[in-house]
Amino acid sequence: MNLTRTELDDTLAGCLEAQFERVPMMREFHAGRWMHREYYLRHLVETVLRIRLNNEVDSYALSRVGSSDDHLAATLAQYLAEEYGHEHMFMRDIKQLGWTEQQVNATRPFLSTELLMGYLQLSVNKEGPAPTTVWNYFVEWYSDRYNQIITDRARVEYGEDALRGSQAHLDYDEGHDHDELMWKVVDRAVNRWSNAETALRYARAYVKLAGDYFNELYESTVAAPAGQAFAGSSVR
Repeated sequence: MNLTRTELDDTLAGCLEAQFERVPMMREFHAGRWMHREYYLRHLVETVLRIRLNNEVDSYALSRVGSSDDHLAATLAQYLAEEYGHEHMFMRDIKQLGWTEQQVNATRPFLSTELLMGYLQLSVNKEGPAPTTVWNYFVEWYSDRYNQIITDRARVEYGEDALRGSQAHLDYDEGHDHDELMWKVVDRAVNRWSNAETALRYARAYVKLAGDYFNELYESTVAAPAGQAFAGSSVR
């Protein structure tokens, strides 16, 4: 049986609800009821680091498609072309909030991010492009539901000028209908290269790893002893 969008969306929503229950302040952050400067700034930094790594994995997935499925390759390449360079939008906001590009470049991703990217790389190597398309769909699904809420709350806290890059990214994704584009990619990749059961297994794993990230983010900023937020995060 083919994977349906409703089935994937319901799985993501149910798994994310479990993470909201598990991880401190994750629900409040995503509902726009809570904001913390160090937490939000480190979240933007990790966004930049993750985008860079994600582009590498996606490029590898595209190479795995090769010439065996021109339609999938073309659609995935379109998505990649439209996503490349978006980390510079977030870098703008990071600078407004007090970090330099050099600091960002010297920062090692969280372990949860490294585990996610390693898992994606291994999965693509083993099973082709389907695993990374499910991840990218989750990224767009998540953004469509939560990133505007988070950005609006941050705007109240830090001012319009500190959110121009984040808002530009949201506006770009909406204007290019990236959630719809990624569903088309998932639909073809999963139903031609994989199966619904495997795709949903990956979806559940990705949401769990996202929860691990938000837990690590909380522990490294909010829960860190006074004056030690970001301690150790700049060691490569």
